[in-house]
Amino acid sequence: MKEQKATNVVWHDHAVEREKREQLLKQKGVVLWFTGLSGSGKSTVANEVAHKLHEREKLAYILDGDNIRHGLNKDLGFSPEDRKENIRRISEVANLFADAGLITITAFISPYAKDRNFCRELAGEGRFLEIYAKASLETCEKRDPKGMYKKARAGEIKEFTGINAPYEEPENPELITDTDKETVEESAEKVLKKLEELGFI
Repeated sequence: MKEQKATNVVWHDHAVEREKREQLLKQKGVVLWFTGLSGSGKSTVANEVAHKLHEREKLAYILDGDNIRHGLNKDLGFSPEDRKENIRRISEVANLFADAGLITITAFISPYAKDRNFCRELAGEGRFLEIYAKASLETCEKRDPKGMYKKARAGEIKEFTGINAPYEEPENPELITDTDKETVEESAEKVLKKLEELGFI
Protein backbone atom coordinates (compact mmCIF):
# COMPACT_ATOMS: atom_id res chain seq x y z
CA MET A 1 0.00 0.00 0.00
CA LYS A 2 1.71 3.21 1.22
CA GLU A 3 5.49 3.48 1.22
CA GLN A 4 7.40 4.57 4.32
CA LYS A 5 8.19 8.29 3.95
CA ALA A 6 9.59 9.03 7.38
CA THR A 7 13.25 8.30 7.92
CA ASN A 8 15.25 7.78 11.12
CA VAL A 9 12.35 6.08 12.88
CA VAL A 10 12.95 3.05 15.07
CA TRP A 11 10.40 0.51 16.31
CA HIS A 12 10.25 0.34 20.12
CA ASP A 13 9.36 -2.86 21.95
CA HIS A 14 7.44 -2.51 25.21
CA ALA A 15 7.51 -4.37 28.51
CA VAL A 16 3.82 -5.31 28.42
CA GLU A 17 3.31 -7.74 25.56
CA ARG A 18 0.11 -8.73 23.78
CA GLU A 19 -0.18 -11.99 25.70
CA LYS A 20 -0.08 -10.13 29.02
CA ARG A 21 -2.84 -7.78 27.92
CA GLU A 22 -4.92 -10.73 26.79
CA GLN A 23 -4.43 -12.45 30.14
CA LEU A 24 -5.64 -9.32 31.87
CA LEU A 25 -8.74 -9.11 29.67
CA LYS A 26 -9.39 -12.88 29.63
CA GLN A 27 -9.85 -12.86 25.86
CA LYS A 28 -7.75 -12.78 22.71
CA GLY A 29 -7.42 -9.83 20.37
CA VAL A 30 -8.80 -10.37 16.89
CA VAL A 31 -10.11 -8.41 13.91
CA LEU A 32 -13.63 -9.29 12.80
CA TRP A 33 -13.89 -7.80 9.34
CA PHE A 34 -17.53 -7.47 8.20
CA THR A 35 -17.80 -6.83 4.47
CA GLY A 36 -20.81 -6.58 2.17
CA LEU A 37 -22.93 -4.24 0.14
CA SER A 38 -24.52 -1.15 1.64
CA GLY A 39 -27.67 -2.32 3.39
CA SER A 40 -26.45 -5.90 3.79
CA GLY A 41 -26.64 -5.70 7.59
CA LYS A 42 -22.94 -5.31 8.41
CA SER A 43 -23.35 -2.59 11.03
CA THR A 44 -26.54 -4.08 12.46
CA VAL A 45 -24.99 -7.52 13.03
CA ALA A 46 -21.72 -5.96 14.22
CA ASN A 47 -23.64 -4.00 16.85
CA GLU A 48 -25.48 -7.12 18.01
CA VAL A 49 -22.20 -9.03 18.29
CA ALA A 50 -20.65 -6.20 20.34
CA HIS A 51 -23.73 -6.13 22.59
CA LYS A 52 -23.63 -9.88 23.19
CA LEU A 53 -19.90 -9.76 23.91
CA HIS A 54 -20.47 -6.96 26.42
CA GLU A 55 -23.08 -9.11 28.16
CA ARG A 56 -20.39 -11.78 28.48
CA GLU A 57 -18.01 -9.18 29.96
CA LYS A 58 -15.77 -9.23 26.89
CA LEU A 59 -14.22 -6.02 25.59
CA ALA A 60 -15.04 -5.20 21.98
CA TYR A 61 -14.97 -2.05 19.90
CA ILE A 62 -16.69 -1.29 16.59
CA LEU A 63 -14.99 0.64 13.81
CA ASP A 64 -17.89 1.57 11.53
CA GLY A 65 -17.48 2.87 7.98
CA ASP A 66 -19.63 5.98 8.24
CA ASN A 67 -18.39 6.89 11.71
CA ILE A 68 -14.74 6.68 10.66
CA ARG A 69 -15.45 8.98 7.72
CA HIS A 70 -16.66 11.63 10.17
CA GLY A 71 -13.23 11.81 11.78
CA LEU A 72 -10.10 9.85 10.91
CA ASN A 73 -10.96 9.54 7.22
CA LYS A 74 -13.03 12.65 6.62
CA ASP A 75 -10.51 13.80 4.02
CA LEU A 76 -11.29 10.80 1.79
CA GLY A 77 -13.92 10.38 -0.88
CA PHE A 78 -15.05 7.27 -2.74
CA SER A 79 -12.67 7.05 -5.67
CA PRO A 80 -10.82 3.72 -5.95
CA GLU A 81 -7.69 5.41 -4.58
CA ASP A 82 -9.54 6.92 -1.61
CA ARG A 83 -11.32 3.63 -0.88
CA LYS A 84 -7.92 1.93 -0.80
CA GLU A 85 -6.50 4.51 1.60
CA ASN A 86 -9.65 4.33 3.73
CA ILE A 87 -9.16 0.59 4.22
CA ARG A 88 -5.39 0.94 4.70
CA ARG A 89 -5.88 3.39 7.57
CA ILE A 90 -8.61 1.39 9.24
CA SER A 91 -6.56 -1.80 8.86
CA GLU A 92 -3.73 -0.17 10.79
CA VAL A 93 -6.10 1.03 13.52
CA ALA A 94 -7.89 -2.33 13.75
CA ASN A 95 -4.56 -4.10 14.07
CA LEU A 96 -3.49 -1.78 16.91
CA PHE A 97 -6.77 -2.39 18.74
CA ALA A 98 -6.45 -6.16 18.34
CA ASP A 99 -2.85 -5.95 19.56
CA ALA A 100 -4.22 -4.21 22.66
CA GLY A 101 -6.32 -7.35 23.25
CA LEU A 102 -9.66 -6.02 22.02
CA ILE A 103 -12.11 -7.93 19.88
CA THR A 104 -12.07 -5.38 17.09
CA ILE A 105 -15.17 -5.33 14.90
CA THR A 106 -15.12 -3.49 11.60
CA ALA A 107 -18.09 -2.80 9.35
CA PHE A 108 -16.95 -1.53 5.97
CA ILE A 109 -18.17 -2.24 2.45
CA SER A 110 -14.46 -2.74 1.59
CA PRO A 111 -15.27 -3.76 -1.99
CA TYR A 112 -11.79 -4.84 -3.08
CA ALA A 113 -10.37 -8.24 -2.08
CA LYS A 114 -6.80 -6.93 -2.28
CA ASP A 115 -7.53 -4.29 0.36
CA ARG A 116 -9.22 -6.78 2.70
CA ASN A 117 -6.26 -9.12 2.29
CA PHE A 118 -3.94 -6.29 3.32
CA CYS A 119 -5.64 -6.21 6.71
CA ARG A 120 -5.52 -10.00 6.93
CA GLU A 121 -1.76 -9.98 6.37
CA LEU A 122 -1.28 -7.10 8.80
CA ALA A 123 -3.24 -8.82 11.58
CA GLY A 124 -1.30 -12.04 11.15
CA GLU A 125 -2.16 -15.70 10.94
CA GLY A 126 -5.31 -16.63 12.84
CA ARG A 127 -6.03 -13.07 14.04
CA PHE A 128 -8.35 -11.97 11.21
CA LEU A 129 -11.84 -13.28 10.47
CA GLU A 130 -13.47 -12.13 7.26
CA ILE A 131 -17.24 -12.15 7.72
CA TYR A 132 -19.29 -11.77 4.57
CA ALA A 133 -22.65 -10.15 5.26
CA LYS A 134 -24.29 -11.73 2.23
CA ALA A 135 -27.46 -10.19 0.85
CA SER A 136 -28.69 -9.81 -2.70
CA LEU A 137 -28.53 -6.41 -4.37
CA GLU A 138 -32.33 -6.56 -4.60
CA THR A 139 -32.64 -7.02 -0.85
CA CYS A 140 -30.17 -4.23 -0.12
CA GLU A 141 -32.03 -1.87 -2.45
CA LYS A 142 -35.34 -2.71 -0.79
CA ARG A 143 -33.86 -1.96 2.63
CA ASP A 144 -31.94 1.14 1.48
CA PRO A 145 -31.77 2.47 5.07
CA LYS A 146 -29.87 5.62 4.06
CA GLY A 147 -31.61 6.24 0.73
CA MET A 148 -28.30 5.79 -1.06
CA TYR A 149 -29.43 3.33 -3.72
CA LYS A 150 -32.23 5.65 -4.75
CA LYS A 151 -29.73 8.49 -5.15
CA ALA A 152 -27.28 6.26 -7.01
CA ARG A 153 -30.00 5.10 -9.43
CA ALA A 154 -30.92 8.73 -10.01
CA GLY A 155 -27.32 9.57 -10.84
CA GLU A 156 -26.84 11.72 -7.75
CA ILE A 157 -24.09 9.50 -6.33
CA LYS A 158 -21.18 8.45 -8.51
CA GLU A 159 -19.08 5.32 -7.87
CA PHE A 160 -21.65 3.69 -5.59
CA THR A 161 -20.79 0.07 -4.86
CA GLY A 162 -23.13 -2.42 -6.49
CA ILE A 163 -24.59 0.14 -8.90
CA ASN A 164 -21.78 1.93 -10.71
CA ALA A 165 -18.75 0.65 -8.80
CA PRO A 166 -17.66 -2.98 -8.33
CA TYR A 167 -17.90 -5.23 -5.28
CA GLU A 168 -15.61 -8.26 -5.16
CA GLU A 169 -17.29 -10.98 -3.10
CA PRO A 170 -15.04 -12.82 -0.63
CA GLU A 171 -13.88 -16.14 -2.07
CA ASN A 172 -13.00 -17.89 1.20
CA PRO A 173 -14.38 -15.94 4.16
CA GLU A 174 -14.11 -17.46 7.61
CA LEU A 175 -17.85 -16.94 8.01
CA ILE A 176 -20.89 -16.01 5.94
CA THR A 177 -23.91 -14.43 7.56
CA ASP A 178 -26.79 -14.87 5.11
CA THR A 179 -28.70 -11.76 6.06
CA ASP A 180 -31.27 -12.45 3.33
CA LYS A 181 -32.49 -15.39 5.42
CA GLU A 182 -31.11 -15.08 8.96
CA THR A 183 -32.33 -12.81 11.72
CA VAL A 184 -29.85 -10.38 13.26
CA GLU A 185 -29.73 -12.58 16.36
CA GLU A 186 -29.01 -15.72 14.32
CA SER A 187 -26.18 -14.02 12.44
CA ALA A 188 -24.69 -12.67 15.67
CA GLU A 189 -24.84 -16.08 17.32
CA LYS A 190 -22.94 -17.59 14.38
CA VAL A 191 -20.16 -15.07 14.95
CA LEU A 192 -20.02 -15.76 18.68
CA LYS A 193 -19.93 -19.50 18.08
CA LYS A 194 -17.00 -19.03 15.70
CA LEU A 195 -15.13 -16.95 18.29
CA GLU A 196 -15.68 -19.70 20.85
CA GLU A 197 -14.55 -22.43 18.45
CA LEU A 198 -11.33 -20.56 17.72
CA GLY A 199 -10.64 -19.78 21.37
CA PHE A 200 -10.93 -16.00 21.26
CA ILE A 201 -13.56 -15.97 24.01
